[in-house]
Amino acid sequence: MASTRPTLFLTVGLPGTGKTTAARRIEVEEAALRLTKDEWVKALYGLANPPSASDVIEGRLIEIGLRALQLGINVVIDYGLWGRDERSALRAAAADLGATVQMRYFELTPAEQRRRLDRRQAEEPHTTWHMSDEELATWGEIISVPTSGELDGSEPVDEPPPGFATWEEWRSHRWPPSIA
Repeated sequence: MASTRPTLFLTVGLPGTGKTTAARRIEVEEAALRLTKDEWVKALYGLANPPSASDVIEGRLIEIGLRALQLGINVVIDYGLWGRDERSALRAAAADLGATVQMRYFELTPAEQRRRLDRRQAEEPHTTWHMSDEELATWGEIISVPTSGELDGSEPVDEPPPGFATWEEWRSHRWPPSIA
């Protein structure tokens, strides 16, 4: 086991803001296991992007990541993590395993985000899906931007939402083990 505590790196942001580019850099610089959801969805479903499969894939990747942390391996979770509850659940899980957390938030102007997504669609269509301006606007309205305390780790992890005794229970609900 490593002599230092492993780190869970969380990339937070909307599509096209630079999460995967940063995750690839973290993977190399921090010797981290990179878990990129889009790569798995593309490999399994090609042009489709079924929401039910997305949640299951996220959950499986999280379980792999948590196991890697147990083994002393740094991990970078590379998908949006738009909800504070998602980030709180992962912060709690990492703390339970004795790991540290570094959260990185990526933000762009809508115009730059659109430009990057269009370029990626043109140059690497096999890595992405088309996203409409309406979808981007909706997603921009629903993301819960991390607070400065979340980002620097000074803010305590929230309690699980009502109806859930633990974050582990919430995680298994949010990220189901299989497609229903």
